[in-house]
Amino acid sequence: MPASAAVLQVLPALRSGGVERGTVEIARALVAGGFRAFVASAGGALAEEVEAAGAQHVTLPLHRKSPLALWRNAAALSGLIREEGIGIVHARSRFPAWSALIAARRSGAHFVTTYHGVYSEDFPGKRFYNSVMARGERVIAISEHVAGVIRGRYGVGPDRLRLIPRGVEVDSFDPARVSPARAEALRRRWGIPAERPVVMLPGRLTRWKGQGVLLRALARPEAAGAFGVLVGEGAYRAELERDIAALGLTGRVVMPGVERDMPAALTLADLVIHASTKPEPFGRTVIEAQAMERPVIASDLGAPRETVEQGVTGWRVAPDDPAALAAAIGQALALPEAERQAMGRRARMAVEARYTTAAMQEATLAVYRELL
Repeated sequence: MPASAAVLQVLPALRSGGVERGTVEIARALVAGGFRAFVASAGGALAEEVEAAGAQHVTLPLHRKSPLALWRNAAALSGLIREEGIGIVHARSRFPAWSALIAARRSGAHFVTTYHGVYSEDFPGKRFYNSVMARGERVIAISEHVAGVIRGRYGVGPDRLRLIPRGVEVDSFDPARVSPARAEALRRRWGIPAERPVVMLPGRLTRWKGQGVLLRALARPEAAGAFGVLVGEGAYRAELERDIAALGLTGRVVMPGVERDMPAALTLADLVIHASTKPEPFGRTVIEAQAMERPVIASDLGAPRETVEQGVTGWRVAPDDPAALAAAIGQALALPEAERQAMGRRARMAVEARYTTAAMQEATLAVYRELL
């Protein structure tokens, strides 16, 4: 590797989430690929994983949003780039990306962005603010859905735009590696009856993720036999608890909170639900479920249109439509178990072909090598 083969990833913090997890995965791949790897953020639990991977974490207040913080962070990043001879700055979030862009231009480093979301433009100046994520020498889109937004809003062409979907660790998310005892312990802890089919929605408890849509679907006769599990935590929890009581679902739905052993959790599901009411930029929970050979019923918008093949690896239904979701749940659970298992196997094969962490890591490193 040339002496400039050092990469700095920049994001607000390293607490939890898909952006943060992807940062750790790329740091790990950089070290394994012979690069020097740096991550700048305000810190968090995942900073330890960055260091354990052999990368260096630099703590800066990149979570703060003010003009003064922007310029101070730009100066600190400029100094870090020059001191360490960093050749590439990779920004993963909008506000710190402005500091990273300024620092890259001051120091002569290459500037790369990953466009992780479909950002709203609901007030004047928002498109300009968002545009920093389309200013990279290479702009990485996490799905074709996101790539289409970037092309349409900013005219980024194939010379700069790179499509690199998110990935899943198929060795960890492998049903063959989850023992029956491990899954049964989780079933008992959560209070899931063994005789009921389980419909699971993993994700942060927030209104647009569609937990409320699933509850209304479970209250309908078509899905009356299913037991619901909402895995995750968030400010929406109290409202969901009220909805469970109001819909007569007490005893039929549990909300166990955040679960670290998601492979074991997913083995408990007969169906996994993606019910988002807004377009999902990617939806990692979909491919995690598919890797665990679980059929998915997904909202028919955003990136799940790419990851869920209708009738082959799962089903797509109209978003924010409890009746359509209930009908799909009822039809899926009425299938012979062998048919659902065959669909689950096809889903895992699709993930292994297109959506692995290893593929995401290698494609990202290829972008770095282009620039170096």
